[in-house]
This record gives sequence, C-alpha cells and structure tokens, in this order.
Amino acid sequence: MAASGAGDPLDTRNGKAPFAQRIDPTREKLTPAQLQFMRQVQLAQWQKTLPQRRTRNLVTGLGIGALVLAIYGYTFYSVSQERFLDELEDEAKAARARAMARSAGP
Repeated sequence: MAASGAGDPLDTRNGKAPFAQRIDPTREKLTPAQLQFMRQVQLAQWQKTLPQRRTRNLVTGLGIGALVLAIYGYTFYSVSQERFLDELEDEAKAARARAMARSAGP
C-alpha cells in the first residue's frame, strides 16, 4: 500500500482526500528531486502572493508617508514663526514696562 499523501486521490479508510503534511527537511532524509520539488512549490506560492504583498506594502508606505506629512504640516501651521516672535515681543514689552516702573518708583 502507498504511503499517506503519496498521490492517492482518496483515502480508502474514510473516503477523504489526503492533506499535505509538513515535512522538516533537516530531520527527514529527502532525495534531491524531492528537495528541488519543494523549492519549486515554495517559489510558486511566493510568486502567487507577491502582487498582494506588493499592494499591501505600497498602501502601508503611502499611509505612513501621509501621516508624516500631516504631522509635519500641522507642526508648521501650529508653531509659525510670526506667532512665536509676537509672543516674545509681548513678553519683552511687559518686562520693559516693569523695569521702567521699578526705576521710576519712589
């Protein structure tokens, strides 16, 4: 009788199709042909998922870039140079007024 998963269309005991079993190539002795077939299957699976992965990476990159630009723009908007200088100038005027009041005092 053939080994389970060796290409039998149906398992004769329960009538179900066999499932692929995970194989650890470091523990089990595999022939070079089996290793080559495993590499081909892995490459085919990788190529099949590549467009989805590329699209997800592109969307993620654009999202992160948009977030960075939004933070950068908000920072420039909220901390503009003019308001900063106006606040410093107001504080300087108040300090001068206090100094003049102290020096003109009794």
